Amino acid sequence: MKRLSLSLAIAAIAGFATVANAAMADGGAKFLGNITTGGQIRSDFAQYWNQITPENGCKWGSIHSLSNGNSGTSKFAWDNFDKCESAYKWAKEKPGERHFKFHALVWGSQYPNFLCKKKNPGITVELTKQYITEWFDAVAAKFPDLEYIDVVNEAIWAGNNYHSGYGKPAAGAEGHSTDDTECGGSYIIEALGGDRVVNGKHQYDFITTAFKMARERWPKAVLIYNDYNTLSWQINEGIELIQTIVKNGAPVDAYGQQAHDCKGMSKSDFESKMTRIHNETGLPLLVSEYDIGEADDTKQKNDYANQIPFMWETPWVAGITIWGYINGSTWVANTGLIEKDGRKRASMNWLEEYFANNLSKGKNDVTFTPIEPEPQTPFKGEAISLPGKVEAEDFDVPGVGINDDGTSNQSYGDDSENHGDSDYRKDTGVDLYKKATGVIVGYNSEGDWLEWTVNVKEAGDYTMFAAVAAAGSTSSFQLSLDGKALTDVITVPAAKEGEENYDDYNKVKANVTLPAGKHILRMDVTGAWFDVDYFTFVKGKDATDPEPIENPGEETSIGKNLELTNNKLQDYYVFDMQGNRLGLISAYGFNAAADLLKSSSAIRSSGMYYLRSRTTGQMQSVRILK
Repeated sequence: MKRLSLSLAIAAIAGFATVANAAMADGGAKFLGNITTGGQIRSDFAQYWNQITPENGCKWGSIHSLSNGNSGTSKFAWDNFDKCESAYKWAKEKPGERHFKFHALVWGSQYPNFLCKKKNPGITVELTKQYITEWFDAVAAKFPDLEYIDVVNEAIWAGNNYHSGYGKPAAGAEGHSTDDTECGGSYIIEALGGDRVVNGKHQYDFITTAFKMARERWPKAVLIYNDYNTLSWQINEGIELIQTIVKNGAPVDAYGQQAHDCKGMSKSDFESKMTRIHNETGLPLLVSEYDIGEADDTKQKNDYANQIPFMWETPWVAGITIWGYINGSTWVANTGLIEKDGRKRASMNWLEEYFANNLSKGKNDVTFTPIEPEPQTPFKGEAISLPGKVEAEDFDVPGVGINDDGTSNQSYGDDSENHGDSDYRKDTGVDLYKKATGVIVGYNSEGDWLEWTVNVKEAGDYTMFAAVAAAGSTSSFQLSLDGKALTDVITVPAAKEGEENYDDYNKVKANVTLPAGKHILRMDVTGAWFDVDYFTFVKGKDATDPEPIENPGEETSIGKNLELTNNKLQDYYVFDMQGNRLGLISAYGFNAAADLLKSSSAIRSSGMYYLRSRTTGQMQSVRILK
């Protein structure tokens, strides 16, 4: 009954509208927008605004659910209780004149209950990654041509927490938080690649990953990072976040200033802070959630008069979205511009007068150039010739965007944190390690993948040999060619049963049939954990391996006159996954060092650790369960 009464009340209020009038900013250089009201698009909306953002309707928690508790199949409700799809269609009625912003793909305050650690004890990092991918894919299928997207919302690290509750409930803007304390946080950060801290500074890897995922799906959209307190308390932290993710390769197009913190801010203060943020980030700004919570009409109007002209007339401000306009139906009290009885507050009268007289003063030098899809390319410039060897670390250079047939131009799938110790292609995030045979791809976890452009000289039957190393019986991979399975799932055996050893390589093989010409060869990791050095393709079925591994499982010579031996006491540095050196172990070989590490009381947490020989620099991973 409450929901019905609210709808009827909104419909009655909307009766004051004169829908034939044009929006205030129609024909101007940029948009002046607003949000849905109580989940509705009022009939007077187009009289004032030419851009729409659903207040809650497009948020992940509003749309994504599971069909059977926390363990069912994903389902999506696009107009669940707010108007995500309806708002999108409203803008599409007049393309080029009206604009739609999707708010928000990733936010730590409103995500599905099945991601909550407390509400769904069975949730894992791997499942969270799966659900994030399903969410992005579902939005892309529903809205393939989005114009503006708040990709990540409220992730500034401040006060020993993020602005919203990614890992644990946060306080929220000015105490108005929608974070669910019963949720207990999520694994969103871990699933998107973590958040390294380097020299005390957060690297926000998860944000970079989210932006890369968004760019793959929407190559032509304006991708926005959005946050609050960016004009007051966390101006420095916000600038640093943007600088960091841009440096780390996030394809961010604009920085969204929620501007909930501008009440009473002077004209000069507002302008200087906006200018500093733009200059130090190098990005266009969007005023994405502007409001002034002021009961005094004159004071509210004065803030509008001091701040709106700068937004409208400054060429690097790309647009303005006011966060609600019906008083009593906005997120924060007294931020509305029109009373429920239809009376316009002084701020609304001022807005109409300003845009009537100053529409032509609007400047917009921001050009968001659509990114056209670009294909992935061979790492060394030419396709790898087959028959021959495919070095795992020479995977293709990623391209850009999604092709018309829906295929991606990315060339690998891995988290954004590089666990490896090699400087070879360090910027990719793929885990590359230095070994006696050269560089290898390690730390392969389920769901990771790599692609190489190959050129098959002659069609026919081939034998594939792969040089791989594993420590257990759960590791496996599958090869495909141009998206079609080339092999069954191939198990990677451990060099020696029961040993945590990634230095002893084995060969696995499979008979395959290859068509002539250029193709994309792909390896999908179907079972963690293993390392891979290379693949060799030899002409003929059941062919002989041209490079057999002699005495697999034995220690490998490291240098001309230097050899590791289990008969000599050696020193090994111990590192965690973040590269922090934890200590030194002396033992007779890697295996003995691993046993000592597993039994050490100094290691209190489960996870992957690394031993590095103090003499040779050789490394080996050790998985510890506590």
